[in-house]
Amino acid sequence: MITSAQNEKVKYVRSLARRRARQREGRFVVEGTRLVDELERAGIRPALAFYTGAWAESPAGQRLLPLVRTAGEGAWPVSETVMAACSDTQTPQGVLAVVPFVSLEPRQGLLLVLDGIRDPGNLGTILRSAESAGVGQVLLAPGTVDLYNPKVVRGAMGAHLRLPVLSHDWPAISKQASGRAVWLADAAAETAYDAVDWTQPSALIVGGEAAGAGQEAEGLATGRVSIPMAGGADSLNAAMAATVILFEVARQRRTATPKESP
Repeated sequence: MITSAQNEKVKYVRSLARRRARQREGRFVVEGTRLVDELERAGIRPALAFYTGAWAESPAGQRLLPLVRTAGEGAWPVSETVMAACSDTQTPQGVLAVVPFVSLEPRQGLLLVLDGIRDPGNLGTILRSAESAGVGQVLLAPGTVDLYNPKVVRGAMGAHLRLPVLSHDWPAISKQASGRAVWLADAAAETAYDAVDWTQPSALIVGGEAAGAGQEAEGLATGRVSIPMAGGADSLNAAMAATVILFEVARQRRTATPKESP
């Protein structure tokens, strides 16, 4: 059992809390039973894993330990103190795994562009909604929080393992959006989000929480959409607004006839 936070493997896992280390290694950390379970569902083998004795003896641990033990660089029992030192949460669940970055091919469907989303919780929620709504691909524009930030990973609840997501510069985003109607979410827009024909090849741009979309996003957009509000509210946060629009896209595409579907 590893009991010292000075152990080299422990230092390595802790280093992955930093973006620069994640980018250098091409790896990130998933924590907790739910995300380890998602690894099993996705058929992804961990590179390295830590677990506590209490977790290993739990029903979930007994079920998932065979997967954890396939880790290429070893699955190591660790003390509660070491697990706490490696964890990004206040109450660690007793298991974490180091996983290679996931690269998935784009799918047919909506292209979602996120511009300057800086709050990790919002990005994680948007990714979770995007996967649930059947988005074809997500592109992260410059200024958006790191895809593999620990809070993003937790909030996305496994979407990293199934949803095609890439960080791109604006020329590459423009190329990807070519041939699509590009709609920018804008609280002041006159066109309601549910008045758009989302069954056509489309892209949606959602801007950041404070500053909104930048000049590049505005220049790429061919139209703007808003979510009509009742009462005194004038806007939703980025994650909520994206979710509302994405599920309208999903509804239209689900109910469209095959001829109408892009």
